[in-house]
Amino acid sequence: MYRLLLALSVIGATVACPDHNYAVHSKYLGRRAEPGVKDWDYDASYNWGSINPNYTLCQTGTQQAPIHLQSTDGFSTAHVPTFHYDTPLSGNLLNWNYGPAFTVDTSNMSLTSSASFTFDDETVYLKGWHIHSPADHSVDGQKSRSELHLVHGDATGHESAVLAILMDPGIEDSAFAAQFATTINGTAPDSTKVPNFDSASSLPMSGMDVRLAVKEADNFSEFWTYNGSLTSPPCTEGIRFFVAKKVMTVGMTQMQEILRVSTFSARDEQKVWMHGVNV
Repeated sequence: MYRLLLALSVIGATVACPDHNYAVHSKYLGRRAEPGVKDWDYDASYNWGSINPNYTLCQTGTQQAPIHLQSTDGFSTAHVPTFHYDTPLSGNLLNWNYGPAFTVDTSNMSLTSSASFTFDDETVYLKGWHIHSPADHSVDGQKSRSELHLVHGDATGHESAVLAILMDPGIEDSAFAAQFATTINGTAPDSTKVPNFDSASSLPMSGMDVRLAVKEADNFSEFWTYNGSLTSPPCTEGIRFFVAKKVMTVGMTQMQEILRVSTFSARDEQKVWMHGVNV
Protein backbone atom coordinates (compact mmCIF):
# COMPACT_ATOMS: atom_id res chain seq x y z
CA MET A 1 0.00 0.00 0.00
CA TYR A 2 2.76 2.34 0.80
CA ARG A 3 3.66 3.33 -2.70
CA LEU A 4 0.24 4.54 -3.59
CA LEU A 5 0.53 7.63 -1.52
CA LEU A 6 3.50 9.76 -2.68
CA ALA A 7 2.22 13.37 -2.90
CA LEU A 8 1.18 14.66 -6.30
CA SER A 9 3.64 17.41 -7.03
CA VAL A 10 2.09 18.10 -10.41
CA ILE A 11 -1.61 17.35 -10.05
CA GLY A 12 -2.06 16.96 -6.33
CA ALA A 13 -3.59 13.53 -6.72
CA THR A 14 -3.55 10.60 -4.32
CA VAL A 15 -4.29 6.74 -3.58
CA ALA A 16 -3.36 4.33 -0.27
CA CYS A 17 -3.05 0.82 1.20
CA PRO A 18 0.15 1.66 0.54
CA ASP A 19 -0.13 5.34 1.25
CA HIS A 20 -2.09 7.23 -1.41
CA ASN A 21 0.26 9.80 -2.85
CA TYR A 22 0.45 8.77 -6.48
CA ALA A 23 1.97 11.49 -8.54
CA VAL A 24 2.00 11.27 -12.31
CA HIS A 25 5.77 11.03 -12.22
CA SER A 26 6.11 9.82 -8.67
CA LYS A 27 8.73 7.45 -7.35
CA TYR A 28 5.85 5.09 -6.82
CA LEU A 29 5.12 4.85 -10.50
CA GLY A 30 8.77 4.25 -11.25
CA ARG A 31 9.00 1.26 -8.98
CA ARG A 32 9.79 -1.28 -11.67
CA ALA A 33 11.26 1.08 -14.21
CA GLU A 34 14.17 1.76 -11.87
CA PRO A 35 15.94 -1.45 -10.81
CA GLY A 36 16.66 -1.58 -7.11
CA VAL A 37 14.14 1.08 -6.06
CA LYS A 38 11.84 -1.47 -4.44
CA ASP A 39 13.22 -4.14 -2.12
CA TRP A 40 9.95 -5.96 -1.39
CA ASP A 41 7.01 -7.55 -3.14
CA TYR A 42 3.68 -9.06 -2.19
CA ASP A 43 4.66 -12.64 -2.99
CA ALA A 44 7.12 -12.56 -0.07
CA SER A 45 5.16 -10.44 2.39
CA TYR A 46 5.91 -12.89 5.21
CA ASN A 47 9.53 -11.69 5.08
CA TRP A 48 9.13 -7.90 4.97
CA GLY A 49 10.15 -7.36 8.59
CA SER A 50 13.61 -8.84 8.04
CA ILE A 51 14.68 -7.27 4.75
CA ASN A 52 14.94 -3.65 5.87
CA PRO A 53 15.22 -2.09 9.36
CA ASN A 54 12.59 0.46 8.32
CA TYR A 55 10.09 -2.38 7.89
CA THR A 56 10.37 -3.80 11.42
CA LEU A 57 6.76 -2.90 12.18
CA CYS A 58 5.66 -5.34 9.47
CA GLN A 59 6.87 -8.09 11.81
CA THR A 60 6.39 -6.60 15.28
CA GLY A 61 3.26 -4.49 14.85
CA THR A 62 0.17 -5.23 16.92
CA GLN A 63 -2.40 -3.89 14.44
CA GLN A 64 -1.20 -5.20 11.10
CA ALA A 65 -3.56 -5.55 8.13
CA PRO A 66 -5.22 -7.42 6.53
CA ILE A 67 -6.91 -9.92 8.85
CA HIS A 68 -9.37 -12.77 8.44
CA LEU A 69 -13.02 -11.83 9.05
CA GLN A 70 -15.93 -14.06 10.07
CA SER A 71 -19.64 -13.46 9.67
CA THR A 72 -20.25 -15.40 12.90
CA ASP A 73 -18.51 -12.59 14.79
CA GLY A 74 -21.30 -10.24 13.80
CA PHE A 75 -20.94 -6.70 12.52
CA SER A 76 -20.03 -3.40 14.06
CA THR A 77 -22.49 -1.10 15.77
CA ALA A 78 -19.70 1.36 16.61
CA HIS A 79 -17.77 3.81 14.42
CA VAL A 80 -20.73 4.03 12.01
CA PRO A 81 -19.75 6.08 8.93
CA THR A 82 -21.80 8.99 7.59
CA PHE A 83 -20.97 9.70 3.96
CA HIS A 84 -20.51 13.06 2.26
CA TYR A 85 -19.83 11.85 -1.26
CA ASP A 86 -21.87 14.56 -2.93
CA THR A 87 -19.75 15.68 -5.88
CA PRO A 88 -18.03 13.68 -8.66
CA LEU A 89 -14.28 14.23 -8.61
CA SER A 90 -11.53 15.07 -11.06
CA GLY A 91 -8.23 13.28 -10.92
CA ASN A 92 -6.02 10.79 -12.70
CA LEU A 93 -6.65 7.18 -13.66
CA LEU A 94 -3.51 5.09 -13.48
CA ASN A 95 -2.09 1.74 -12.49
CA TRP A 96 -0.41 1.53 -9.10
CA ASN A 97 1.78 -1.20 -10.52
CA TYR A 98 -0.65 -3.81 -9.28
CA GLY A 99 -4.01 -2.77 -10.69
CA PRO A 100 -6.41 0.11 -11.46
CA ALA A 101 -6.14 3.23 -9.31
CA PHE A 102 -7.45 6.79 -9.21
CA THR A 103 -5.99 9.81 -7.44
CA VAL A 104 -7.97 12.92 -6.56
CA ASP A 105 -6.61 16.10 -8.15
CA THR A 106 -6.07 18.65 -5.39
CA SER A 107 -4.09 21.12 -7.49
CA ASN A 108 -7.04 23.52 -7.58
CA MET A 109 -8.70 22.65 -4.30
CA SER A 110 -7.84 21.59 -0.77
CA LEU A 111 -8.16 17.96 0.26
CA THR A 112 -10.96 19.02 2.61
CA SER A 113 -13.07 19.80 -0.48
CA SER A 114 -12.88 16.15 -1.55
CA ALA A 115 -15.49 13.49 -0.86
CA SER A 116 -15.48 12.59 2.82
CA PHE A 117 -17.10 10.57 5.57
CA THR A 118 -17.43 11.06 9.30
CA PHE A 119 -17.17 8.57 12.16
CA ASP A 120 -16.72 9.17 15.88
CA ASP A 121 -16.87 12.95 15.24
CA GLU A 122 -13.84 12.65 12.95
CA THR A 123 -14.02 13.60 9.27
CA VAL A 124 -11.67 11.99 6.76
CA TYR A 125 -11.22 12.94 3.11
CA LEU A 126 -10.88 10.78 0.02
CA LYS A 127 -7.37 10.78 -1.45
CA GLY A 128 -8.06 8.14 -4.06
CA TRP A 129 -8.82 4.48 -4.63
CA HIS A 130 -7.01 1.40 -5.86
CA ILE A 131 -7.80 -2.26 -6.43
CA HIS A 132 -6.03 -5.33 -5.02
CA SER A 133 -6.25 -8.69 -6.79
CA PRO A 134 -6.93 -11.07 -5.19
CA ALA A 135 -8.73 -9.50 -2.22
CA ASP A 136 -6.71 -8.56 0.85
CA HIS A 137 -9.34 -9.77 3.32
CA SER A 138 -10.94 -13.19 3.45
CA VAL A 139 -14.41 -13.77 4.88
CA ASP A 140 -15.31 -17.15 6.37
CA GLY A 141 -12.21 -18.59 4.74
CA GLN A 142 -13.07 -17.38 1.24
CA LYS A 143 -11.34 -14.66 -0.80
CA SER A 144 -13.01 -12.52 -3.44
CA ARG A 145 -11.37 -11.96 -6.82
CA SER A 146 -10.53 -8.34 -6.01
CA GLU A 147 -10.91 -5.68 -3.35
CA LEU A 148 -11.44 -1.94 -3.76
CA HIS A 149 -9.83 0.38 -1.23
CA LEU A 150 -11.09 3.96 -0.88
CA VAL A 151 -8.25 5.66 0.96
CA HIS A 152 -8.95 8.65 3.20
CA GLY A 153 -6.74 11.06 5.08
CA ASP A 154 -7.20 13.68 7.74
CA ALA A 155 -7.18 17.40 6.92
CA THR A 156 -3.37 17.32 6.65
CA GLY A 157 -3.43 14.38 4.23
CA HIS A 158 -2.17 11.75 6.68
CA GLU A 159 -3.75 8.39 5.84
CA SER A 160 -6.23 7.49 8.54
CA ALA A 161 -9.08 5.35 7.17
CA VAL A 162 -9.80 2.85 4.40
CA LEU A 163 -13.19 1.77 3.09
CA ALA A 164 -12.74 -1.76 1.75
CA ILE A 165 -15.22 -3.32 -0.69
CA LEU A 166 -14.86 -6.91 -1.89
CA MET A 167 -15.43 -7.49 -5.63
CA ASP A 168 -16.61 -10.61 -7.46
CA PRO A 169 -17.88 -11.26 -11.01
CA GLY A 170 -21.59 -11.68 -11.67
CA ILE A 171 -24.27 -11.35 -14.33
CA GLU A 172 -24.76 -7.63 -13.77
CA ASP A 173 -22.32 -4.83 -14.48
CA SER A 174 -21.08 -2.43 -11.84
CA ALA A 175 -21.96 1.21 -12.49
CA PHE A 176 -18.85 2.19 -10.53
CA ALA A 177 -16.54 -0.06 -12.56
CA ALA A 178 -18.20 1.10 -15.81
CA GLN A 179 -16.36 4.39 -15.30
CA PHE A 180 -13.09 2.68 -16.19
CA ALA A 181 -13.87 -0.89 -17.39
CA THR A 182 -15.85 -2.22 -20.35
CA THR A 183 -19.34 -3.57 -19.63
CA ILE A 184 -20.79 -6.94 -20.63
CA ASN A 185 -22.48 -5.51 -23.72
CA GLY A 186 -19.21 -4.01 -24.90
CA THR A 187 -19.82 -0.42 -23.84
CA ALA A 188 -16.46 1.11 -23.00
CA PRO A 189 -15.85 4.17 -20.82
CA ASP A 190 -15.16 7.47 -22.57
CA SER A 191 -11.58 7.53 -21.35
CA THR A 192 -8.84 5.19 -22.48
CA LYS A 193 -8.63 1.89 -20.63
CA VAL A 194 -6.63 1.60 -17.42
CA PRO A 195 -2.88 1.34 -18.14
CA ASN A 196 -1.26 -2.05 -17.67
CA PHE A 197 0.51 -2.91 -14.40
CA ASP A 198 3.92 -2.25 -15.99
CA SER A 199 2.93 1.19 -17.32
CA ALA A 200 3.70 4.55 -15.67
CA SER A 201 1.17 6.48 -17.75
CA SER A 202 -1.64 8.48 -16.15
CA LEU A 203 -4.93 9.56 -17.71
CA PRO A 204 -6.74 12.75 -16.62
CA MET A 205 -10.34 11.97 -15.72
CA SER A 206 -13.27 14.08 -14.58
CA GLY A 207 -16.61 13.06 -13.12
CA MET A 208 -15.38 10.08 -11.07
CA ASP A 209 -18.42 9.20 -8.98
CA VAL A 210 -17.32 7.31 -5.87
CA ARG A 211 -20.87 7.40 -4.53
CA LEU A 212 -21.58 4.49 -6.86
CA ALA A 213 -19.04 2.28 -5.07
CA VAL A 214 -20.53 2.99 -1.65
CA LYS A 215 -24.04 2.44 -3.01
CA GLU A 216 -23.02 -0.93 -4.47
CA ALA A 217 -21.71 -1.88 -1.02
CA ASP A 218 -25.19 -1.20 0.40
CA ASN A 219 -23.88 2.03 1.92
CA PHE A 220 -21.92 -0.03 4.47
CA SER A 221 -25.16 -0.87 6.26
CA GLU A 222 -23.30 -3.91 7.65
CA PHE A 223 -19.56 -3.84 8.09
CA TRP A 224 -16.56 -5.02 10.06
CA THR A 225 -14.12 -2.46 11.42
CA TYR A 226 -10.73 -2.67 13.11
CA ASN A 227 -7.53 -0.75 13.79
CA GLY A 228 -5.09 -1.69 11.05
CA SER A 229 -2.10 -0.62 9.00
CA LEU A 230 -0.81 0.02 5.53
CA THR A 231 -0.63 -3.35 3.76
CA SER A 232 2.80 -2.67 2.32
CA PRO A 233 6.10 -1.54 3.89
CA PRO A 234 6.67 0.25 6.17
CA CYS A 235 3.31 -1.14 7.43
CA THR A 236 2.45 2.04 9.34
CA GLU A 237 -0.33 1.50 11.89
CA GLY A 238 -3.11 3.81 13.02
CA ILE A 239 -5.45 3.28 10.05
CA ARG A 240 -9.06 2.30 10.68
CA PHE A 241 -10.45 -0.24 8.22
CA PHE A 242 -14.13 -0.51 7.35
CA VAL A 243 -14.91 -3.67 5.37
CA ALA A 244 -18.39 -3.88 3.85
CA LYS A 245 -20.35 -7.11 4.17
CA LYS A 246 -22.02 -6.49 0.80
CA VAL A 247 -19.80 -7.63 -2.06
CA MET A 248 -19.68 -5.43 -5.15
CA THR A 249 -20.80 -7.39 -8.21
CA VAL A 250 -18.94 -6.50 -11.40
CA GLY A 251 -19.72 -7.83 -14.86
CA MET A 252 -17.69 -10.71 -16.26
CA THR A 253 -16.07 -8.46 -18.85
CA GLN A 254 -15.34 -5.82 -16.24
CA MET A 255 -13.72 -8.39 -13.96
CA GLN A 256 -11.61 -9.74 -16.80
CA GLU A 257 -10.44 -6.23 -17.68
CA ILE A 258 -9.52 -5.46 -14.07
CA LEU A 259 -7.56 -8.71 -13.79
CA ARG A 260 -5.90 -8.19 -17.17
CA VAL A 261 -4.14 -5.04 -15.95
CA SER A 262 -3.42 -6.39 -12.45
CA THR A 263 -0.76 -8.50 -10.81
CA PHE A 264 -0.71 -10.24 -7.42
CA SER A 265 -1.11 -7.73 -4.57
CA ALA A 266 -2.50 -9.52 -1.51
CA ARG A 267 -0.43 -9.44 1.65
CA ASP A 268 -0.52 -12.53 3.87
CA GLU A 269 -3.29 -12.20 6.44
CA GLN A 270 -2.07 -11.18 9.89
CA LYS A 271 -2.91 -12.67 13.27
CA VAL A 272 -5.59 -10.76 15.15
CA TRP A 273 -3.96 -9.09 18.14
CA MET A 274 -4.70 -5.51 19.28
CA HIS A 275 -7.03 -4.79 16.37
CA GLY A 276 -10.19 -4.25 18.39
CA VAL A 277 -12.43 -5.86 15.76
CA ASN A 278 -15.89 -4.24 15.84
CA VAL A 279 -15.03 -2.61 19.17
